[in-house]
Amino acid sequence: MIKKPAEMQNQENRFRILIAGYPGIGKTTLGLSAPNPLLIDVDFGINRTMASVRKDYIQPESYEELLNDLKGDLSEYETIVIDTGGKLLDLMKAYVIKNDIKNAKKDGTLSLQGYGAVGREFTRFMNYIYFELRKHCVIIFHAVEEKQDEETKLRILVEGSTKNTVWQNVELGGFIEMRGDKKTIGFNNCERYFAKSSFGIKGSHIIPELEGNVPNDFLTRLFEQANKNIQEESKIFEEERKEYQAVMDKYTPVIENMTVENVQEVSDLMKTIEHKLTSKTELTARFKEKLNSLNMLWNKETKQYEVKKEGKE
Repeated sequence: MIKKPAEMQNQENRFRILIAGYPGIGKTTLGLSAPNPLLIDVDFGINRTMASVRKDYIQPESYEELLNDLKGDLSEYETIVIDTGGKLLDLMKAYVIKNDIKNAKKDGTLSLQGYGAVGREFTRFMNYIYFELRKHCVIIFHAVEEKQDEETKLRILVEGSTKNTVWQNVELGGFIEMRGDKKTIGFNNCERYFAKSSFGIKGSHIIPELEGNVPNDFLTRLFEQANKNIQEESKIFEEERKEYQAVMDKYTPVIENMTVENVQEVSDLMKTIEHKLTSKTELTARFKEKLNSLNMLWNKETKQYEVKKEGKE
């Protein structure tokens, strides 16, 4: 079903976000701040989080077990949190090798074909969560330091080109760091790390310390802001769409009622139109169609519209 961009303001969007950082910096806690999360604890690390922030979880030991777990009733959950993405990819490696021995080398490690199979399965899995289950997805990665031209960069702990596949399957991605005594997550690319911003979510955000009665709801509020930003953009687009429709409603009849006698007058009028969105392209196309129906063309020598002479194009 074809939908208009303006319809976006009337729906609740789902988001896929990557969170990366050093061990112990609070990645899992931040992931569990998403709306009504179910934790896929493939790293078996939920015991390292504060008891007060723990949520429902599963601890699959194989990719097949994980897929089976997700076939259950997930209606009470809005977000799937994967901790960690690196461990998920490890489970996928065993899965693709089991399905096709060509995905492995003789020593049991992934072949080039195998890496491609893992990348495709990762994309399929992320799409399954987003499009079929209709859940937010938070995927957590450990960060590692890499030396590049005398500079130290932060990167997600993923082998080779699989990094690209991972980033392609999220709309938001940020690194958690300590800046002074403040814990922050940055969504803008910088000299230190690659990140990903969209939906108006950008820059560096302070992650509040969970002291006293402070709720663990950072990502919930972030998703709410992203939805609000989308709605605001849609309202702006809706205003432009109304202005576009007004232009089309005003000038389409003028072109349709154009005659041989007033072609030049209509042509001059079109040069004064304040166009909106695609109105210029559409009205120009209609004008040319009308010229053809009137059997007229532009004479470059006389610089005016004339009825076509027989045999002349």
